[in-house]
Amino acid sequence: MAISDISLTSGMRSNLVSLQGTVELLNRTQERLATGKRVNSPLDNATNYFVAKSHMDRATDLSVRKDGMGEAIQTVKAANAGITAITDLIASAKGIAQSALSAAAAERSVLAAQYDQIRGQIGQIAEDAGYKGTNLLGGNNLTVQFNEDGSNLLTISGFDASTASLGIDAAVGNWSDVSNISGTNGAIADLDGALNTLRAQAKNLSSNLNIITTRSTFTQSMINVLTEGATNLTAADTNEEGANMLMLQVRQSLGTTALSLSAQAAQSVLRLF
Repeated sequence: MAISDISLTSGMRSNLVSLQGTVELLNRTQERLATGKRVNSPLDNATNYFVAKSHMDRATDLSVRKDGMGEAIQTVKAANAGITAITDLIASAKGIAQSALSAAAAERSVLAAQYDQIRGQIGQIAEDAGYKGTNLLGGNNLTVQFNEDGSNLLTISGFDASTASLGIDAAVGNWSDVSNISGTNGAIADLDGALNTLRAQAKNLSSNLNIITTRSTFTQSMINVLTEGATNLTAADTNEEGANMLMLQVRQSLGTTALSLSAQAAQSVLRLF
């Protein structure tokens, strides 16, 4: 229907325009109450909308980095768990070697077999200490990115925790020669050297873990700051919008009544017939 098809009186036209404006304000208020935001599109406030979007985009990027930090923390923890287990096995192996110093030949052979069995387990633990495909005890390095573009990062150098790399050799001659204790003394020396290496690596991992944990906490704080900033730019005052809704509903009711009254002038023409 064309606009000119029906002619309205000036009073009706004025009341209709006012009522349409009230309905538009009602729709806007309902949207603000539904979303909790006073800025839902660039049309509401272009500056606040795009600044808030920039904050949220950065918060999203940092959230991805924080997830990466969480995975890195688990990788370091897996390596540390491996070091702890290997350290315990080294202590057991050292006890066996020390017992062999004063044991008879037959018993020394049994102890040597136990020693070699523990030595094999040390190598297996080093192989199994990986997390998500990265094994710091297998010589893999781990790079952790902290900021959005990855320019701020930390590289954790892994090391080889195999028995060969740690210098833990097999029991020489099964320690069967009671008169030759150099084999057991050599094993004890090997174990002491391996233990010192593991302790140094554990300190390095602990330092790196502390850095990643601190950066993860900082990143979460930054995400909270950015989210709060975006909210401050776009959030609606629900109390105010609720009051606006009540007032607009009253205004709509009054506008409908006014439109009805203005139509009565046209209806008076019917009395002529």
